[in-house]
Amino acid sequence: MRVGLTAALAIGALGVAGAVGYWAGQRDLGGNGPAIVSEVQAAASKAVSGAWSPTKPYPRHDVYYPGTEELAPNEMRVIACGSGMPTPRLKQAAGCFVVELGNGDKFIFDMGEGSYERLSALGIPLDQLDKVFLGHLHLDHAGGFPAFYFTGPVNNRLTPVRVWGPDGVKPEWGTKAWVRNMEKMWAWESATRGAVVDPRGLELEVNEFDWTAMNGLIYDENSVVVRTVPAIHGEQSVSFILEWNGLKFAFSSDTLPSAGWRDFAAGADLAIHECFLTPELMMSKLGMAPSEAIFVGTQGHTSAQAFGKIMTLTKPRLAVCYHFQNDFDTGPLVRADIRKTYDGPLELAQDFMVWNVTKEEIRTRMAVPNHEGFPAPPQRQKQPPDSMAILKFSETTIKSIEPESAAVTNAQIEAFNKRNGTNIKPGLTGIPFRNK
Repeated sequence: MRVGLTAALAIGALGVAGAVGYWAGQRDLGGNGPAIVSEVQAAASKAVSGAWSPTKPYPRHDVYYPGTEELAPNEMRVIACGSGMPTPRLKQAAGCFVVELGNGDKFIFDMGEGSYERLSALGIPLDQLDKVFLGHLHLDHAGGFPAFYFTGPVNNRLTPVRVWGPDGVKPEWGTKAWVRNMEKMWAWESATRGAVVDPRGLELEVNEFDWTAMNGLIYDENSVVVRTVPAIHGEQSVSFILEWNGLKFAFSSDTLPSAGWRDFAAGADLAIHECFLTPELMMSKLGMAPSEAIFVGTQGHTSAQAFGKIMTLTKPRLAVCYHFQNDFDTGPLVRADIRKTYDGPLELAQDFMVWNVTKEEIRTRMAVPNHEGFPAPPQRQKQPPDSMAILKFSETTIKSIEPESAAVTNAQIEAFNKRNGTNIKPGLTGIPFRNK
């Protein structure tokens, strides 16, 4: 493990001895603690003795600046774009993790509310984010998908989207029905978006799979395999296991600890599994009744102690817990409960936490998101449609066009054509002048 941003700040503020204590509270590696102590000391020594140029780039960055680092051919990078709950909060979006591989493939696992904004803040072209895997269809795991899909062409996606999701206990509850209903609900959205931008980004491939299959193969392309095991969360829910190049990534989505996870996620390099607040915290923080806190926190989800037990049974290189409000007061209590049943490498997920995984090491940092980003450019040549040919405007719309303002707009378009050597004709604003 390398020293992260929090450790670097701790060194400056507390000195080596203080930083060691601070690190132990933030980054819990169980039995690997002494190794971290020596790395903190070594980093502090290097910072004192090393000379950094005042004008050239610094030789070491303890945070991840998206889009600035080449991914090695044998490397996996995982970014948390949602570590939280269906409880809306600015600090944490609902569940979403992006997996980037050294072969160029990128995968999205779950896409809860708020995660789309975090995906966008990474600056990854949407043409490269074309594979979405949904563990189940609750809003805090799939609610961000409609906006991601329908506004994709506006944000320069020209590549069709591929989505994988479970079949239903009832056909009308499965992923195919969910997508059909989504398309019906947003039919006007789709028509109006597709009329003004390249509509190819609205192509959608739906892959519905048997959620009951144990270690079921649902994806096998470009030397990447994704399998599922049944999750215990209101039926028709799954957990995912991705394997590539000798590396294994396991993502639970929502579930109680399951036999499938125990058997097939064992030995994962990076295991991201849900973990809930203690029932007492759910009562005090979320206003739940005792019976509600017990049922939600221990029967439909994984308690902290149960998280620790399943990690003890499966022994990942690094265990990551997510799906709870990770704050200064809640985090230590969750960690303490986990430590009652697990003493291995452990981290508590935050939004924009980044893991770089190779066979030799796992490096954890925080990403620096772009809060004022614009869409990344398209990766294919655009083919804009003829909006006037696609949309037939009503007499109400045509009569509502204000002529003097339309004339100003038409003059702007004419000036644009002169500057850029184009010959674009106004659509709506040209209507009042067509018979004159």
